Amino acid sequence: MATATRKASKSAAKKPSKPAKPPKKATAKGKAKANGQAVKVRRADVAAADPTLFSPLTPGEVADALRTLTEDRRVGAMAKVGRYRVICAEPLVVKPPHWMSGHRLARIVVYDYAADRCVDACVDLDAGIVAHLDITRSQPMLSREEEAVAIGVAMSDDRVRGKLSLGDEAMSTMHYWGRRESELAYARRSAAVIFGRPGAHPTLVAVVDLLDNQVTDVVPASQW
Repeated sequence: MATATRKASKSAAKKPSKPAKPPKKATAKGKAKANGQAVKVRRADVAAADPTLFSPLTPGEVADALRTLTEDRRVGAMAKVGRYRVICAEPLVVKPPHWMSGHRLARIVVYDYAADRCVDACVDLDAGIVAHLDITRSQPMLSREEEAVAIGVAMSDDRVRGKLSLGDEAMSTMHYWGRRESELAYARRSAAVIFGRPGAHPTLVAVVDLLDNQVTDVVPASQW
């Protein structure tokens, strides 16, 4: 009887068995099971991407991308009128598993002056197609050409030249929106050209309408 009691006490003192571990989830590095069979899951190796896809666009590629874009019927009116300017032309790279991964892509941003709109497109140079097109009323940054045009227009204006002091020059040019609806720059693409002496405070600001290439306002920098 004592022997049976000791055996029962030993059984009760035994540690409870550990619960079974849940099955491991399949990872990209491991194996997944489909229909009871082991299937290898492969992850795209981004490190193996072609580095030339990141290279700057050549002049020929920019010309090809712009030609492909202007031949698209969705921007046919812009190409017909011809009042537009290329703001940005840069390479674009997408990761797998996107269908355009590994393709030579170009992002082209154009401002359509005639329709006062921004055209942002992705052109697949390998396939010769416009892969993505976004047309909005947004205002992209000024291009280098627009900055140069704004400075030239401001410098040729009699009101600006009459208010410039000796040694004043164009210090910077920035994109400008009018704050009041009465201003022409409130609804039209414009630039503000800031004049002054190098290393000193600005003295004069000229607002240039980039659609008609004319100075619409001349303001002392202290009142800007």
